[in-house]
Amino acid sequence: MIYTATVLHISLWPSNCGRSAPAEADPCLGPRLTPQSPSKDESQAPHRGLRRESGWEAAVKRHNLTKRWLMKIIEEREKNLDDKAYRNIQELENYAENTQSSLLYLILEILGIKDLHADHAASHIGKAQGIVTCLRATPYHGSRRRVFLPMDICMLHGVSQEDFLRKKQDKNVRDVIYDIASQAHMHLKHARSFHRSVPVKAFPAFLQTVALEDYLKKIQQVDFDVFHPSLQQKDTLLPLSLYIRSWRRTY
Repeated sequence: MIYTATVLHISLWPSNCGRSAPAEADPCLGPRLTPQSPSKDESQAPHRGLRRESGWEAAVKRHNLTKRWLMKIIEEREKNLDDKAYRNIQELENYAENTQSSLLYLILEILGIKDLHADHAASHIGKAQGIVTCLRATPYHGSRRRVFLPMDICMLHGVSQEDFLRKKQDKNVRDVIYDIASQAHMHLKHARSFHRSVPVKAFPAFLQTVALEDYLKKIQQVDFDVFHPSLQQKDTLLPLSLYIRSWRRTY
């Protein structure tokens, strides 16, 4: 199966947290992973298979990367082309681990870092990234009559997909968002608990925690109203926050 996006773009923006209609790109999450040809026999069209194979091989050889992480990103994206909602929070975390965390593992390899504590931090940061991205994309998907929030948490609070499509502000709807956001906050907290053990050289790879923390604080300030307009606005101070964290050598 051939794809219209490069490996780097695919892994950087997880489309399962922001899946869209086959014919359109998701402005919240970047380029989609879409099948270009359903044929499994690439020998019939060898020139079509060159882009996928050569891209992987070149990246692996040039940067001495672990091919397993690249495969996990592609395979997980491939499994989520059917646009199904997550059955539970674990499914969302597994997707985030296989995409976002795998990307962080690759970045650590490029930086020449092989450290168990850094890997643990990357795992939790990737999961937090996937959960936050899923929350941020909820208004976009709701406008297209899609809901991808974990069904187990929705059922726990007696919330239906229609409640999100109608942008209801009831307490039980906010409770769903609170539970999901709390899970992201927990992963972010765990990742930072390794701060003293993670090599300083790895900190630049983890600076996305600044944006994750910013969103989680903002959604708390609006009482977990995932549709609040302020959550869709750009943070003009984000570059400064990133600079300060980098200067302080923290993440």
